[in-house]
Amino acid sequence: TVSATAPTSPAAGDMWFDETVGVKTMKVWSGSGWDQMSNIPFSATGGAETTSGGYKYHTFTSNGTFTANGSAATVEYLVVAGGGGGGGRYMGGGGGAGGLLFGSTFLSPQSYTITAGNGGAGGLQAARGSTGGSSTFSSFTSIGGGGGGSWDLGQQGASNGGSGGGCSGYLTSSPGVGTSGQGNNGGVGAVHGAGGGGGKANVGGNGSGADGGNGGNGYTWVNGVTYAGGGGGADYSGSGQTPGGTGGGGGGAYGQAGPNGGGYPTSGQVNTGGGGGGANGYVSAASTGPHATGANGGSGIVIIRYAV
Repeated sequence: TVSATAPTSPAAGDMWFDETVGVKTMKVWSGSGWDQMSNIPFSATGGAETTSGGYKYHTFTSNGTFTANGSAATVEYLVVAGGGGGGGRYMGGGGGAGGLLFGSTFLSPQSYTITAGNGGAGGLQAARGSTGGSSTFSSFTSIGGGGGGSWDLGQQGASNGGSGGGCSGYLTSSPGVGTSGQGNNGGVGAVHGAGGGGGKANVGGNGSGADGGNGGNGYTWVNGVTYAGGGGGADYSGSGQTPGGTGGGGGGAYGQAGPNGGGYPTSGQVNTGGGGGGANGYVSAASTGPHATGANGGSGIVIIRYAV
């Protein structure tokens, strides 16, 4: 169709040469709108820009703007939210991984706001861990990971999130619930061992006896990096640290949960959305020390790539 007026009732794939003065361009009906066809190649700016294997990558580890120029094009995306913090003393559950979304989408030339979520803070004293911050790109929003639960002084249950936080020891049911398509539930607690936080690939491990559950594993994207692993739940005793899930999850604390506390939990890795490990040390009723404080979740990340 050649006209200064758009055709009525078009079907997807129909083409129209818009001969409006000052426009003079070919357009195609996408199914929801007329997209301009152009011989100007797609290009974009924003974030840390790298080129590898025939693709250009735009990586955002903090808030920013992705600006698409030239023709419309299909891009691939990874959107990972911040991981949840591990639960505080004692027998803190592991933080859930940040929600993870990936796929491809068709972009028109314009600017897109990017949000890269912060990791949730580990729980102080008897508090559950904080929920991680959400990450966004275009119409895609990944939900922050849920905080791990805490047993002492209030018995705070785990939080829901992209992936759910793990139950504390003694709280043997109701772990944090993950968001469908983004992550998984946290693990349940045993009489002593805490549950691990959920990860993108699977649920958090359950506590068993005095042992905390492992964090759920993450997902390996097309760049070969694994993201969104859950944090490990705290052990009640022993010398082995409960592992976080592959994909950046922090390890749960270990060791004796008596007056001297146990080993320290470890934080989720930055820019992976990994959950923080749970704490186990009961030092005193007013303790805020490292034995009694859950570890922080890892910050999120947004990556956009397209062929060049």
